[in-house]
Amino acid sequence: MFKRLKISKFFWLWIAGLFFCSATHAQKHLKGKPFNNITLEASLKPFKKNDAAYIREVASEMFVQWHSLLRHADTVSVMLWTSDGSEILDYKGDFDQPLEWAMYMGNPNTAHEVGSGPEELSLHERAYLYMEDPPSFTYGDLAFIVNTLKEEGRKVTGKPIMVGATFDPGPEFAKSPFKYEKHPEILGGNAMGHKTFVSCYSVLNADADPYAGFPEGIPDQTPFGTFFGRQSQHFLTDLGFDYIWFSNGFGFGAEGWSSTGAIFTGEEFEQEKLSGATAKILEFWKLFRQECPHFPIQTRGTNLSVGADLARDAVDHRNIYEGGFNMLPPPNSPWAALDGDFGLELVGYMSRMAELPDTRFPFRFYTHDPWWINSPWLDRYGREPHDIYLPMAVGRIDENGKIGVPTHLNFLTIDDTYGNMPTQVPDEVIPHILKARYDLPTAPGPLVWVYPFDEYHDWAQKYEDRLPEIYYGDWFIRQAINSGLPLNTVISTSSFQKALSKKPALFEESVLITIAPEEGSANENALMEFVKNGGRLIVFGPVEHAGKDFMDFLNLENTPPMEGEMKIIHSDILKGISKGDPNLLNHRPLFSGGAFRSKIKDPADNHTQLLARVEKAGESRDMSWSRSLPEWKGGKVVYLRGTNSSSFTGGRLLTPDDPEKYFIGPTMLRQVLAIFDLDFVIEKPHVAVKDPVLTINRSDNAFIFSGYNPNSIVKQHFKFAQGAPLLLGLETILKNGYSTYTMPTAWHRECRVFVEQASGLLSYKELHSGQKGISKRYQVSGLENATVRIYVADGIGSESLNVYLNSGYPWKKGQIPFEKGLDFKGNYFEVKDVTGALVFSW
Repeated sequence: MFKRLKISKFFWLWIAGLFFCSATHAQKHLKGKPFNNITLEASLKPFKKNDAAYIREVASEMFVQWHSLLRHADTVSVMLWTSDGSEILDYKGDFDQPLEWAMYMGNPNTAHEVGSGPEELSLHERAYLYMEDPPSFTYGDLAFIVNTLKEEGRKVTGKPIMVGATFDPGPEFAKSPFKYEKHPEILGGNAMGHKTFVSCYSVLNADADPYAGFPEGIPDQTPFGTFFGRQSQHFLTDLGFDYIWFSNGFGFGAEGWSSTGAIFTGEEFEQEKLSGATAKILEFWKLFRQECPHFPIQTRGTNLSVGADLARDAVDHRNIYEGGFNMLPPPNSPWAALDGDFGLELVGYMSRMAELPDTRFPFRFYTHDPWWINSPWLDRYGREPHDIYLPMAVGRIDENGKIGVPTHLNFLTIDDTYGNMPTQVPDEVIPHILKARYDLPTAPGPLVWVYPFDEYHDWAQKYEDRLPEIYYGDWFIRQAINSGLPLNTVISTSSFQKALSKKPALFEESVLITIAPEEGSANENALMEFVKNGGRLIVFGPVEHAGKDFMDFLNLENTPPMEGEMKIIHSDILKGISKGDPNLLNHRPLFSGGAFRSKIKDPADNHTQLLARVEKAGESRDMSWSRSLPEWKGGKVVYLRGTNSSSFTGGRLLTPDDPEKYFIGPTMLRQVLAIFDLDFVIEKPHVAVKDPVLTINRSDNAFIFSGYNPNSIVKQHFKFAQGAPLLLGLETILKNGYSTYTMPTAWHRECRVFVEQASGLLSYKELHSGQKGISKRYQVSGLENATVRIYVADGIGSESLNVYLNSGYPWKKGQIPFEKGLDFKGNYFEVKDVTGALVFSW
């Protein structure tokens, strides 16, 4: 027996070593960017029998299914959706205590008992058991499951395994007498009905029952942060958990899902409540950490963004990030899978990563829902990977000019509502995750959002009238992205100044997008100097607080306010105005950062070009214009006042205006890109058809286009200053110099070629190498007297590039000369006046 055990021990060590070596080798080939951690989120539903051998078998299968991805991580985690977090609140320190766990589908905290009530009740009104006679568990059984996951995960992956606990403030997942019967005083949010969500800054009434952290009961007026922190410390320690997850906005205000909150009612901003509410949120974090000082915290965050959260619900991300709370920032919201609002998902994601507690941030993908009988990968997404490629195209830039990509990857969840773990899902999802990671951002994208992270927090506390402006900015960008703006790179204003000083050429291929800076600030000077040194900039939003120097820089003055319905008049210079677009704009000051006041100060300035204006009752205001002085070395700035074409009509989110009646103001942010020779034209049969969502990230000097088309009959036309971009593996018909594509629901394509040619049918394909020393070979066919610009991979010079015209294997003839491209910024080569088929390789 002793020898057998000894052999088994060394056998497993050997197996683990093989997996470790395999993982290490794999990481070297993931562009040097393995994930720090990959988390498999799971409920207890797959453990359909409370049997030790069965639990071990299921635990092992969890890791086996995802192993081809897990080999690209340093650490693997399992985040257990055991219950709704009430298992932490109820814990008495007794392993024999029965465990109320999430054995339901639907909402078990309603007036109707589980499995009862009229047939027409929805899952939000009544719950069912997920299987007949689900197993019973105790806290001791849960401790066994936690330990088993660590043991089996280590065997399969050879990596450290961490297990996380979860706390959700709402009623969704399991019965919670603690929240809804014993202590309803802690409820504050209205996300699923009036007072249904736990408020992190609530206080508890007295409770004589014993708890692990309060064996003599809960004293009256105990802060929830104190109680929850102490209970978490006992629960996590005793049961072997390694971290805790705050779900559904918990710790980030009272309303995690709504466009209104403690400060914004939908009709007004109650500024006087801001500082008190902000302090209470921060106090929760401090109280929790006093009781639970060391366990790492991971967070879900809200469905919204930094600016919107601050202005509506007093969520001060800066205070939370800088609090030293050992926490991860929130990932992208999973709600885009439900409502298709990818603009809001990307805005929330980018705004929250503009500044970070450290350098880490997660990406989360919605594979299954273990509660509501849907598996997004299989049904909501229809097995289309747009919610992988779009958010994974996002990159942040830090103060050193370094590109940051997600360090952590989460899957919500690996099991479905019935406790099944269909292998189809990891088998189909993993290739897209890895492809997006191989194509990760390595440089700033064509558009960079310079996000006013510090300014928003400063202005909220310093001024009495700027909450509408703070609220407006993120919602405007949200709608612009939903209207086809390819924005997926972000840097904070603070980091922008530092990065620019360290790497002056960092943004030479990009157009910056930001709001008007604070008067006399370092950011004001940095933005103006950027343009004066040849940079390209778009400034949007109100400028009531801008300084004289910056307003002179824009050639702008503020005039008496105008609001309501106005006629919009576009210049012919703008591209992408769809046929049938209404010419009526509805500007609501409450949702647009104030009234419309902008005018060109000096209309006689020959370096200022009007792009659009609005008229009402004989009065006019200038909506957008560009300016470029000769001494600016080619630099150019565009000002766009902008209107948030949305309002609050009830429900969770702002409601966009009817596109058949009103022009959607944020659309113009995409249209003014034509001033910088970045043309993105959307052709659709009717104005009510939703626009496609587009991202373009730079990876290894390529342009990676990713898209989501809510309507697959929409045509997209692209033209850059360098020419028409060609998407690898596709054909296109050039029209007036634009490449034209009709794309499916989700798509992801590389572009390394731009063609300057008026018309014609072009094809861009990858060929096999067929030649020693050649790693990549591409062919562009259908050229007619064209100029072709080639963006080779990083590190490839002219000595490694070969270009052939109308030639073929074995590539002994047809080689033609090429030149280093000098007309535009960036590393590319070009050939001119070519007809036929061009092949290039390195």
